[in-house]
Amino acid sequence: MVKRSVRLLRALPRTLREDLLTTGAGPKGGHGQPRWLDWRPVITVPLVMAAVGLLVANTNLYAFRFGAGVDLGILFAGAQAAALVAVLYRPVPAWWASVIVTVLVTPFAAHAVPRPEEFARLGPAAFSGPAAPEVYPWNPTCVAVQAGVMFLLALRVRPRAGAGALAVTALVGIACGATVSWSLGPGSVSSLAVLAVATTLGTALRSLAMTRTRLVVQEELTAEERARRTLLEERSRIARELHDVVAHHMSVISIQAQVVPHLVDNPSDELRENVEGIRRNAVDALTELRRVLGVLRSEDPLPQAARHAPQPTLDQLDELIGNARTAGLAVTATTTGQRRPLSPGVELSAFRIVQEALSNAIRHAPGAPVRVEVGHQPDGVMVRVTNTAPARPAPPARGEGHGLLGMRERTAMLGGELAAGPTPDGGFDVTAILPALPAAEPTRPADPAEDPR
Repeated sequence: MVKRSVRLLRALPRTLREDLLTTGAGPKGGHGQPRWLDWRPVITVPLVMAAVGLLVANTNLYAFRFGAGVDLGILFAGAQAAALVAVLYRPVPAWWASVIVTVLVTPFAAHAVPRPEEFARLGPAAFSGPAAPEVYPWNPTCVAVQAGVMFLLALRVRPRAGAGALAVTALVGIACGATVSWSLGPGSVSSLAVLAVATTLGTALRSLAMTRTRLVVQEELTAEERARRTLLEERSRIARELHDVVAHHMSVISIQAQVVPHLVDNPSDELRENVEGIRRNAVDALTELRRVLGVLRSEDPLPQAARHAPQPTLDQLDELIGNARTAGLAVTATTTGQRRPLSPGVELSAFRIVQEALSNAIRHAPGAPVRVEVGHQPDGVMVRVTNTAPARPAPPARGEGHGLLGMRERTAMLGGELAAGPTPDGGFDVTAILPALPAAEPTRPADPAEDPR
């Protein structure tokens, strides 16, 4: 404990220098600024009005009662009034200005105070107003300026700096009062108490404002982290589904490469070696894909049977719509254009977009009719799911859905376009255009009649 006290005492000059010898808008090592500072232009207006009133009162006190003259009286009172406003923008320099003015006015105030023997001979009743021994710097207007500056300073700087400023202000006030008068009476004690209360109140309000600011920042970070986690979860889900498709194709490549030498008469060593390399690479890739799938599925909440089920395509769309009708959703479906083979990724994404849109309609638009349109085009496939305004209020949602986020991720992955938003009649519309990436052509055995050899 003693060593710690010694270290604190040794560090005190450096601490005071860092806190009270700065010209910046805030202290070093601050954690942002409170949100109330955004209202400084509004706060400045009433503060300027109060400063003008104190300027008039202190000018009369310094110029006429203390005998400093009009010029110096206006200069001293103006500096203190300006410090009361400037403390909002430059807290530490403004506080120093008020302290320096207190010291500069002291010699003039000393001439307005009676000597101790004169005060004792005539009694307190003979002296009133500025002639009382405690007239400076504990008179009401001076204390009001100092209290206002200390309060606003404590709102801006950290508690350590506010405590240091209060200590310096108290010491300077006591020294100036000792120079002017001959005692430290009840008025001086009460004035010091006012300064201490103002500083304590400002520190407490600053702590509250900073706590609220940190909470808002933490909430924003939490929301960003939640959105990032949601995005990663949806991408992981899409990756699991596409890995199944890729693993299926790699298995087909491996089997076809193994069969190729048996479809050719007298295959050369080069052909066997190249085909064996293709098969070996396909098997290695398939092994790595299975490992990745194991990692992706380690936290998969789906049952074991659902994990290994074939990925759906647009051929299962009628079954999906039938399940939605069974759940009480009025769905009408139309298909336009000529159905053509599409890549598994496009088929899967189109099916999932319709599935998510129907799920959202069930949750958020109960009783509303839904229309599903699938349009096959030469350069792509269009899926559109539209529902009207809900027939009854939707129940409160539990948790946060990933539907629209997943739709956007699937569409962006394929280089397509997605538009989702409310309709003029109060419903909701989801339209996705996916490029018609051609499906891989199946490999068939070579016909000897077509062999160029």
